[in-house]
Amino acid sequence: MRKGNSWKTRNTRYGRWSENPRKIMKRELKTQPQFKFEQLYISPFRQRKRYDEDGRWKYVDMERKTAPTGLHIMDDFLNYLTAGQSDMQAFADRHGLKTEEIGALVFILTGIKGMRFRQLYQIRMCDELLRYTDLPYDEVARRSGLGSPNNMYLALRREYNMSASERRMFLRKDGDLGRFRL
Repeated sequence: MRKGNSWKTRNTRYGRWSENPRKIMKRELKTQPQFKFEQLYISPFRQRKRYDEDGRWKYVDMERKTAPTGLHIMDDFLNYLTAGQSDMQAFADRHGLKTEEIGALVFILTGIKGMRFRQLYQIRMCDELLRYTDLPYDEVARRSGLGSPNNMYLALRREYNMSASERRMFLRKDGDLGRFRL
């Protein structure tokens, strides 16, 4: 029986209602995290537009830091997310770990729970792809790791209360389209 915001269970021995013994444990890092999210994010773009003195432009390779932490498993996880993969179970199996252990590593390094970190990573990648490319929405969803346009819609609605087209119009400024190349 639910009363207010707490779940109650019936104590069959005494016939009384009591609080549910399962509690939600909220984890909080007691020290400063070693990395901020922005330090760990790897952009999907490999080239950027550069203008010369005459106003002509060409694409030049960008320096990408693909091993920002120096920890092989964490760096591999970041590159896995950057490649548009999102299955934490498959990643954990590939390394002989449990998803909880990947989540714990992410939490220790960033102070962000593993699943939330993955969501933030996917949203950030989705934002960059929407802003700087004209890729169709199904391709943006696939490359960002969200999978399908429906999942992308739900993620953007949850995070920003916007659809993908609204988010693209909100983010894009003059000169953004074509600034970077995949």
